[in-house]
Amino acid sequence: MRLTKSTAQPRAQCLYEALRSWIQDGELASGSALPSSRRLARSLGLGRNTVLAATDRLVAEGFVETRQGAGLFVAELPAPPKALRDAPLPTAAMRLSRRGQRLLDFCATLSTGHCAFAPGVPALDQFPRERWQRLLRRHQHRAETRWFDYQSQGGLPALREALCDYLRLSRSVNCRPEQILITQGAQQGFELIARLLADPGDTAWIEEPGYGGAQACFTAAGLNIVPVAVDDDGLQPEAGSPAPRLIYVTPSHQYPSGVTMPQARRLALLAAAERHGAWIVEDDYDSEFRYTTAPVASLQGLAAHTPVIYVGTFSKVLYPGLRLGYLVLPDALVDGFRRANARLHREGQYVVQSALAEFIVEGHFARHVARMRTCYRQRQAALRDALAPAVAQGLVLSQGQAGMHLVARLDSHATESQLVEAARAQGIVLSPLSRYYLQGPGQPGLVLGYAGADEVEIDRAGTWLSQAWLAARQASAQAGEAKAVSSS
Repeated sequence: MRLTKSTAQPRAQCLYEALRSWIQDGELASGSALPSSRRLARSLGLGRNTVLAATDRLVAEGFVETRQGAGLFVAELPAPPKALRDAPLPTAAMRLSRRGQRLLDFCATLSTGHCAFAPGVPALDQFPRERWQRLLRRHQHRAETRWFDYQSQGGLPALREALCDYLRLSRSVNCRPEQILITQGAQQGFELIARLLADPGDTAWIEEPGYGGAQACFTAAGLNIVPVAVDDDGLQPEAGSPAPRLIYVTPSHQYPSGVTMPQARRLALLAAAERHGAWIVEDDYDSEFRYTTAPVASLQGLAAHTPVIYVGTFSKVLYPGLRLGYLVLPDALVDGFRRANARLHREGQYVVQSALAEFIVEGHFARHVARMRTCYRQRQAALRDALAPAVAQGLVLSQGQAGMHLVARLDSHATESQLVEAARAQGIVLSPLSRYYLQGPGQPGLVLGYAGADEVEIDRAGTWLSQAWLAARQASAQAGEAKAVSSS
């Protein structure tokens, strides 16, 4: 009856599944004999080869055994755990580890798409897709056979050379091509740093508020994360304790506050790292996009020998799906990081790396950055125009001298929650600033990404937010007046 049911599966698969099911359910007891292949084929109207394909598979998987001169028999199997099959897994089996649960706590701030106001999303509509696709096709056609094998050299040499020239000129990074390790994004870089330079239980200083991606990587590595307060000059090294093994900073454009670390604070941070024997992890987050001054020089480039690992990515400059980033490492760490990366993650995408190298060398990368700088300046201006009525009534926005987002400061967590919930109903992404803090409750506010939406969408979402904030402010004032009247 099972075999005659209409199904797209081959007959051999149907027979195999039926026999296996009867054996597992105990309908065919251990030790019972099966008909010969010829007899089974005749009784079912199947070809003998079809029957043999099914029974041979059962033999290979241990459900059936052959006995010399006697035929096929159901193997001696333990009693079928029918109760476990009929019931869901016990709660204990579904429980995440403590480390896993802590890791999921950092997943609430992930961007949810290409819209206002998702933070960290670049202008995908402005990426030169046709030129990029032509490059990919050309390099795919010219690809060397060895590129399709496992790699362990730390990235395509042509890309490391092109990237080295760019970083030295635009970011004042002290490096040679051999010091660059190509990764599958900044997150992979953080993971390698945490695994190779720190042991579980070691302390990592993290900016407060700070980037959830780095927080998640260090948490997954079992590090003791210590949030260190950020002021108008960035992370305050004198405020941190206990002694760290890693110090994570975004000095050129602190995420999410947007402040830039001045020279005096950078020198103090280097001194603190030397004093504690710590490594500084410099995340050069969206540093290319400055609107009032030239890009700020890297922390890594302040001296010839600094305890700094420079982390970069192409996800924000080009597009997130590219999945390419890089580390600039001191000479003593290069070989170990290269070998660990090849073992843990494997290297790949050499065709893409080759195309990207040409994209940089031919000047397309620099021109794209310049165009995006203009585009983001215009989109930030559109957001400020849309929020102008609220700003006139007291809404405080960050200066926005760089980057891909603004921060709107709010007066209460209740207003923050109210605006986030109301925006969700409008299809608008609002990221609460308080979630970027490790130690609650954190400063209430909104992180408003403006890079990933066009000016029409920014105007729509910004106008709604302005009106929603004004309404929330008015409701709060009325509630305050009513409370004052009732108390009097």
